[in-house]
Amino acid sequence: MDKHNKLYIAYGSNLNLVQMADRCTSARVIGKSEMKDWQLLFRGSRTGAVATVEPKNGSSVPVLVWEITPADEAALDRYEGWPFLYRKETVEVKVNGKAVKAMVYIMNEGRPLGQPSCYYYSTILEGYMDAGFDVDILRRAAAESVEMEETE
Repeated sequence: MDKHNKLYIAYGSNLNLVQMADRCTSARVIGKSEMKDWQLLFRGSRTGAVATVEPKNGSSVPVLVWEITPADEAALDRYEGWPFLYRKETVEVKVNGKAVKAMVYIMNEGRPLGQPSCYYYSTILEGYMDAGFDVDILRRAAAESVEMEETE
């Protein structure tokens, strides 16, 4: 890996290979992994919520780990609304049996739970299917975000 590049964890719409190829022309998938003890949720507006991850013991979120260039990261920063909507954190995941540290975007606090738009959900669903991930995890996350929204 080039010393200027970094590893990036995708769990939402950036699982979509076509979308990432358009947005981050130099990015390449280095492997699949999971964020253990994290939960996928949707937050933002009531009907246009977007994906985030939050700590939750016993849960896990399937992810793709990408190698990205500084230009790719700048494109991701714009797309993710960094630093206003999302912040960057470094977490450890295993890729091909090896522990690696990678950057992940996590939504800043204070956004309500909600339902993703059909288009956004479909973009993530396509990524799940391309990666061979269990789509029930995505379906559950969308349903739980709506159910939990009602109790917040």
